[in-house]
Amino acid sequence: MNHNQNMQNEKTPKDWDLVIQPKSRWLDLQLREVWRYRDLLLLFVKRDFIAQYKQTILGPLWHFINPIFTTLTYTVIFGNIANLSTDGTPQVVFYMSGITIWNFFAQTLTGTGSTFLSNAGIFGKVYFPRMVSPLATVLSRTIQFGIQLLLLLFFVSYYKWNGYLGGMSWINLLYLPLVVFIMGGFGLGLGIIVSSLTTKYRDMNVLIGFGISLLMYSTPVIYPLSAVPDKYQYLIAWNPITPLIEFFRFIFTGTGTFSGYMLGYSAVMMICFVLTGMIIFNRVEKTFMDTV
Repeated sequence: MNHNQNMQNEKTPKDWDLVIQPKSRWLDLQLREVWRYRDLLLLFVKRDFIAQYKQTILGPLWHFINPIFTTLTYTVIFGNIANLSTDGTPQVVFYMSGITIWNFFAQTLTGTGSTFLSNAGIFGKVYFPRMVSPLATVLSRTIQFGIQLLLLLFFVSYYKWNGYLGGMSWINLLYLPLVVFIMGGFGLGLGIIVSSLTTKYRDMNVLIGFGISLLMYSTPVIYPLSAVPDKYQYLIAWNPITPLIEFFRFIFTGTGTFSGYMLGYSAVMMICFVLTGMIIFNRVEKTFMDTV
């Protein structure tokens, strides 16, 4: 009788609802498992979005205030004092369009770049697919981007109505999801690479902030690619973020320097960064609690 009871209590892996096993392959995305935890993913998105401006007076209004004040600052300093070209585009729309898409990339990168350090307490206590955390960051930053996009559309509509954006066509908005997807992929890929490296090298936290500032000035955010001297223009063009900034600006202003080849190059580079990040992330995930 006891022997039969013991046999009944012994279960094979097929009898369990969930079997947790170490990842043996380098590129083991386990997307089905991530989908199984979609409720947790949405919970993390809500947490990140709410906690960002929790206990602040203005709350979500900061999503509008930040780009407005940044745009005004850029307009005064770079547009009026430095007299940088905007390709004939109204300065407010030119700078706000660059700021909107750049902030999405930079905030996604910094948010996913602290995945292991900011979630070490949760990772050490509860099991769930670790990729849920950076994906939640990308989604929460996408919501924030959507809010700022409404502000940009308001100014674009105003200038379009008054005849200042004659080359802009509303049909180009159909390309917007493609640009956002590729830009979000860059933020995710670079972010999880940085996050994986910070488990051993804390210097990356300092380097990432410094690096984003340098990258912004080597990307046509505050100036158009057409204003760069010919001998340096190809260097800026090799930056895979450049075609995305130029194409995003073209969607809302009708001006920009890009091509299908350049956009294809950005898409391929994004895929490379995401795959590389996944490989490194999966490798570090196994042992990061010993080093964090």
